[in-house]
Amino acid sequence: MSIAPKTGLSTLRSPWRAVSAMFILNGALFGIWASRIPAAASRHDLAPGHLGLLLLMLAAGAIVSFPLAGRTVDRLGSATVTQRIALAYLLSLVMIALMPSVWLLAIALFLFGMAHGAMDVAMNAWAAEVERKSGRPLMSSFHAMFSFGAGLGAASGYFAASADLSMLVHFVLAAGLFGAVTLWFSSIGWVSDKTASDAKSPAYSLPKGPLFFVGFVAFCASIGEGAMADWSAIFLVEVTKVNEANAALGYTLFSLAMVVTRLIGDRIIAVLGPVAAARLAGFVAAIGSALAVISADYILVLLGFALMGIGYAVVMPLAFSRAANDTELGQGRAIASVATLAYGGMLLGPPLIGFAAEVTSIRVAFLILTCLALAIIVFSGTLGKTGTKP
Repeated sequence: MSIAPKTGLSTLRSPWRAVSAMFILNGALFGIWASRIPAAASRHDLAPGHLGLLLLMLAAGAIVSFPLAGRTVDRLGSATVTQRIALAYLLSLVMIALMPSVWLLAIALFLFGMAHGAMDVAMNAWAAEVERKSGRPLMSSFHAMFSFGAGLGAASGYFAASADLSMLVHFVLAAGLFGAVTLWFSSIGWVSDKTASDAKSPAYSLPKGPLFFVGFVAFCASIGEGAMADWSAIFLVEVTKVNEANAALGYTLFSLAMVVTRLIGDRIIAVLGPVAAARLAGFVAAIGSALAVISADYILVLLGFALMGIGYAVVMPLAFSRAANDTELGQGRAIASVATLAYGGMLLGPPLIGFAAEVTSIRVAFLILTCLALAIIVFSGTLGKTGTKP
């Protein structure tokens, strides 16, 4: 891998900023969509169960894209694939606002999910290359940038709803601004390593043995992250009776809490150790989700959302760190298997909440998140270091 010489304004760009820009863009587009879910539900007159089915289409698109993106990254290189998929991701966001019927919206969300999932695979591969090149840990900071982007995207929803902008105008303006800035920062001439894909390798790999419980911890946290992205605004509208603009602030606050915690997460883990840090994280997330469920006060629910963001923030980095030090599998296979469960939870969590809300209520459905946060505490012992990886 190499980087082209810098001249003029290009000196503002660096490998860290290039990859960070892609993480910000991925998070921002997801946050933009999440902030306008109430508008989409209102426009198409969707009940919670129907909305859950549509979100399942988004999840299905992402899951389908994982193996395809992985093989394409091996063949073309992570940087090139990340930038190309970013363009498709921008277009897919605008498509959502253009769809006149529920069936066409389902197709648009499937494509949006494919772009989101494929970009997630590609940008993480690019991040790993930059991390190896730098010789120091960087992955946590990249994931903080995703949360930062998601918060910015959700904040744009607040301002768009306050200004009474349609979804189409909002999505076009936001996609144009975020896309122009982040793609410029990503254009550093990075040349990625290319390898031939093993056609006989399984498309999906799930963790086995003790590593399964590491993946399960990540799964519990990622369900919470996904549910907050897609249901926090709906929760605030139905439970606290605020308007759409104020409802968009819920995911904004959640995302910003994750950003701040992830930026200091390495220090927290260094002081407490991985197991104690995971237990504390699960406890904080459980308190936050319980507070949101039992209170109908807007400010208290926002506080609960912020605590959930703080709690979930370090769980995923801890799970990937434990996978990288697994004694049974090599680092790549171990991380890939845990990632399958982790990202699966983020994508499948929102439909689960939707179906539960249809049967009971959105409030009762959020109790699932409290139970899963308690499960993080129970299984946090699996996140302890196990020795040197093979």
